[in-house]
Amino acid sequence: MPAAPSASVFINCPFDRQYQPLFDAVVFCVVACGFEPRCTLELTDAGEVRIENIYRLIGQCNHSIHDISRTEVDDQPYQLPRFNMPLELGIFLGAKRFGGRSPQKRCLIMDRAPYRYKRFISDIGGQDIKAHHRKPAKAIRHVRDWLQSAPGKAAIPGGAMIWRKYGQFRRELPVIAEEAQLDPAQLTFIDYLQLVLNWLKEHQ
Repeated sequence: MPAAPSASVFINCPFDRQYQPLFDAVVFCVVACGFEPRCTLELTDAGEVRIENIYRLIGQCNHSIHDISRTEVDDQPYQLPRFNMPLELGIFLGAKRFGGRSPQKRCLIMDRAPYRYKRFISDIGGQDIKAHHRKPAKAIRHVRDWLQSAPGKAAIPGGAMIWRKYGQFRRELPVIAEEAQLDPAQLTFIDYLQLVLNWLKEHQ
């Protein structure tokens, strides 16, 4: 059963090997802050239309993290940009603006460098875009500080503390994955999330 919208965080980012270190760090941070991370990787029904799943996830989450650092062409033969992340950001902002109770929605937008976004999505100028410089430690700090400001949220650990815990978790991950009869190199999102949840419960 998903958490309440006020405790749910939709994560909109690339899902590939290059981005994996940032994604893993962000998921760990969201859980360490007392929230539930949600993303399209949790969906397993191939019969559902992807965009409908995105609408549903956005509707179920008051908070969302949007990483727009990967919109450029990656040596693809068709030479077209990747606009999935900006599209999902636009859907979330539309839900916030026009969705009834959705003004409660709030988002964190991250990019890899300050002001880079102005070259391809200038309409979001004025938003407080955070630059992670492709460093998981910076991403954790930005996510933690943003979640700390959530309405009604109790105090949560500082970014440096979460980063230290994350480092310990990464060192222990091969062992705890093996104990769970999982291959650490082939963890699904659900596998990884469950390992994070279990580890944090044991290291409170």
